[in-house]
Amino acid sequence: MRQSKKSIELSYFAHPTAIIDEDCTIGAGTKIWHFSHLMSSCTLGNNCNLGQNVVVSPKVTLGNNVKVQNNVSIYTGVICEDDVFLGPSMVFTNVINPRSAVNRRGQYSKTLVKKGASIGANATIVCGNDIGEYAFIGAGAVVTKEIPAYALVVGNPSRQIGWVSEYGHRLEFDTANVAECPESHQKYTLENNSVSRIE
Repeated sequence: MRQSKKSIELSYFAHPTAIIDEDCTIGAGTKIWHFSHLMSSCTLGNNCNLGQNVVVSPKVTLGNNVKVQNNVSIYTGVICEDDVFLGPSMVFTNVINPRSAVNRRGQYSKTLVKKGASIGANATIVCGNDIGEYAFIGAGAVVTKEIPAYALVVGNPSRQIGWVSEYGHRLEFDTANVAECPESHQKYTLENNSVSRIE
C-alpha cells in the first residue's frame, strides 16, 4: 500500500490489503477495509467507512461520515455529500451509452448524492440523476430520473411511494400537510409536492 502524500499523517486506518494510489486525500478517522482500492486524486472526508472490495475512481469526492458497504464501485463523476449511505453492491454508472469499441473517456455524466441520502443494497443509479437530501432509495431500485429531497423510491424503474424523515422513517402527513418523525419528533411540511423540515 502506498501512503497518500496529501493524507493527514496516520490519522486514518487502511487494511494492509487496501491499495491507495498517489495524490489521494483521506480525512481523519476514515477506515478503509479489505481489498479496497482508492484511485488517484480522489477525496474522502473525515470519519468515512469503506467496506470490503470498494473501488473509488479518480476525482471522486466523498464528504464526511460517508458509509460505503461491501462491493461498491464509485466511478468518476460521482460526488457524495456528508452522511451519505451506499448499501451493499449498489451500482453507479457514469456513461449513458457505453460501448466496448467506442472510447468515451472524458464524457462522464455527473451524479450528485446530496447530504444524508441512503441508497439500498443492489440499487442502480443511472448517471446524471441527482439524489436529493435525505432521500431513501429502496433495495434493488433502478433510478432513471432525479429524486427530490426526502423522497422514498422503490422498484424498477423506480417510483416514488412516499416521504421519509431525516431518521429514515416514513412520514404520514395530516390535513394541514404536517408530519412528525416518530423517532426524532422533528416536524416536516409538504407543499407543492416538496417536503421541508420545520425548524
